[in-house]
Amino acid sequence: MDITVKEQSQDEVVRLLGTDESHFLDFKAIEVSPQSASKTVSAFANASGGEIFIGIDDKMGPNGEEREWRGFQNQEAANALIQTIHELSPLGNHYEATFLSSLDNIGLVLAVTVFKTREIITSSNGTAYLRKGAQKLPVKDDDAIQALKYNKGIVSFENELTDAEEDFITNSETVIDFLIHVVPTAEPEAWVRKQRLLRENRPTVAGIMLLADEPQAILPKRSAIKIFRYKTKEEGERDALVFDPLTIEGPVVELIYAAVDKVKEIIEEIEKLGPHGLEKVIYPEEALHEIITNAVLHRDYSIAADCQIRIYDNRLEIQSPGKLAGHITHGNILTEQFARNPALVRIANKFPNAPNKDVGEGLNTAFESMEKLRLKEPVIQEGENSVLVVLRHESLGSPEQLVMEYLGSHEQITNSTARELTAIKSENTMKEVFYRLRDRGLLEQVPGKKGSASAWRKPTQG
Repeated sequence: MDITVKEQSQDEVVRLLGTDESHFLDFKAIEVSPQSASKTVSAFANASGGEIFIGIDDKMGPNGEEREWRGFQNQEAANALIQTIHELSPLGNHYEATFLSSLDNIGLVLAVTVFKTREIITSSNGTAYLRKGAQKLPVKDDDAIQALKYNKGIVSFENELTDAEEDFITNSETVIDFLIHVVPTAEPEAWVRKQRLLRENRPTVAGIMLLADEPQAILPKRSAIKIFRYKTKEEGERDALVFDPLTIEGPVVELIYAAVDKVKEIIEEIEKLGPHGLEKVIYPEEALHEIITNAVLHRDYSIAADCQIRIYDNRLEIQSPGKLAGHITHGNILTEQFARNPALVRIANKFPNAPNKDVGEGLNTAFESMEKLRLKEPVIQEGENSVLVVLRHESLGSPEQLVMEYLGSHEQITNSTARELTAIKSENTMKEVFYRLRDRGLLEQVPGKKGSASAWRKPTQG
């Protein structure tokens, strides 16, 4: 296998050696065995991917533990490692490798970038591992392996059979209304069996979510949406709740539309400081709709937790149970597609008012609609057991632009007002914005106002 060699500058070497091991990064000495290295590759591939640098030593220095570059004498010295890593997947497409060289350091460091994979990757000893923090944990017992299969989307909990009677989905108002509008000649029982939503005379999880009138009666704690409204900009605490959490219920299509409507209603009651005074908070409906749809259709239904929507004074958080499925990562989520719940996605798309009309384009639509309103793009964060999407009430405009727009309709601006306007938390950082505008001749300090009362204005004429 031909692997390129990339020269590293001394600054790049210093940055690499100064980086801590983490959920996405590991260092190994050249003496690491192929089997040990394969465990680390397995752990990264089964989690969110990561990087391994082989040829970096840990040693004790005067200031504690330090790292030292001590690479392979030549490329052939790493052949056994590369061969073992390559053979972990039949296609060998779960990684990329590069040799790093440095004029000021000895030998070649093997840099292995491991990709998150759709399938479970086992180490050379046949055991699968999972990266958590800076450690690799074996996945051995049946429950843990099954949980990993759900997590990666190899199997979907939507196909599990429920304890409900078949008439929950063959004689519901939802299925009758659906068939009248979509397949008027079909009989409910025959149609749901053909769609594999009914097996062994028992509805599947997908069948209940799509066609039962009250899925929450069969799938409690994992089929509703909880909405919280916090009167704060900090992390939500019970004391900051404006009202008791709301629970949105119903079959999946109704669930999505009802949640979007309720969130819009709550958000439109919030006011924020804008360039012209207090303004209503507005999010594009497309962004709300697409992100909530994505959270409901692509969540991991094996996790007994409801989707949560948390509305703060300065942001909206939408949390969906389960990690990103398959090979999807934070970096490729807008360009790659993978359906953890294909039946749910496919059949929801058949409804006359399908929430997922453009399958696979949801998050792209959300990003584009936020940009059209000159709002900051959504932030996507992957936690240990959930995916969080954050929408902020913040403009794309620079702090300087927002300050000058505000002074277009106000005589002066204080540091606290400017921080609320720009979402800058630090008083000193805000001062630097004022100083930059002053140095350009665009602002002057209001005479006679000092300390917390100090303010800025446009320069007076003459």
